[in-house]
Amino acid sequence: MRPLPAGGTIGVGAFASSYDMRSEVERGVEWWESRGYRVKLAPGVYARDDYVAGDPKDRAADLHALFSDPEVDVVQALQGGFGSSEMIPHLDFDLIAAHPKPFVGYSDITSLHIPIRQRAGFPTFYGYGLMGMGDPETSTFTRERELRVLSGDVTGPVPPDPDDPYVRAIAPGRATAPLVGGCLWLLLQTLGTPWELDTEGTILFFEDTHAPPYYVDGQLTQLRHAGKLDNLAGVVVGEMWKCDYGDLSRDVSDWRATRSIEDVLDRHLQPLGVPVLYKLPLGHGKHQASIPLGVRYTLDADERTLTVEETPFEG
Repeated sequence: MRPLPAGGTIGVGAFASSYDMRSEVERGVEWWESRGYRVKLAPGVYARDDYVAGDPKDRAADLHALFSDPEVDVVQALQGGFGSSEMIPHLDFDLIAAHPKPFVGYSDITSLHIPIRQRAGFPTFYGYGLMGMGDPETSTFTRERELRVLSGDVTGPVPPDPDDPYVRAIAPGRATAPLVGGCLWLLLQTLGTPWELDTEGTILFFEDTHAPPYYVDGQLTQLRHAGKLDNLAGVVVGEMWKCDYGDLSRDVSDWRATRSIEDVLDRHLQPLGVPVLYKLPLGHGKHQASIPLGVRYTLDADERTLTVEETPFEG
């Protein structure tokens, strides 16, 4: 796999949800073009079927076309949303494996990161889709970090949130291992399927958005029951965006607001006996530090750092 070259081509497909306004797509295209890159949109990028972007077979065909297209240097999702997992039975992992190139998206795109890494055998990138790159509310930090990582500047410390650099150690220690994971809700959707998430000996990364503490409590309980929290090297929890006390303010006297998200994380993760770090800008918040999935990291909870040790690129 090679990094994005100067003036290279970004191939974009709608693998989860569709756009709302065409200008959302146009903004993303124009952002890449303003930086000297070319954008190639897949045939189904404007398809729409309620809250998903068209027929899953057609979405899979677009993914295949972008990977096999020699002009495309990076395959980028249009956005996250819903429905990526519908594509998986229609994917040709031999075709994808024969054309390894950076694949980037986040949130619902977790459903594709896992089988591509486990079946096609190469790392992928957790970062914004096309619409996010063009969104006027997306921070310069987010855009510049993603561009640097896709262009090959990958190894080294994952930067903290520029507005709030505080990172919390939930459990102490240091570990070096491959990092895998994504959005917590989508990780659970792999359980019991042929592409179930493999966590053995890894640093497990997860984040989520608008998930009340009682949801996350149940999700982590399910991961534990499925054995996915056994034999980990470490855990990295990104941002749990708007998950603090769920759908209620913290001063409401209600059982659902009596345990915070940090209470839930501590309860499930501290007993694992591995280092656990929380609150790097990896998720749905204001800033996102794009990262490769499936390469080796060093997690040092004592120093509160996460360092990419291995590049996913050749040479």
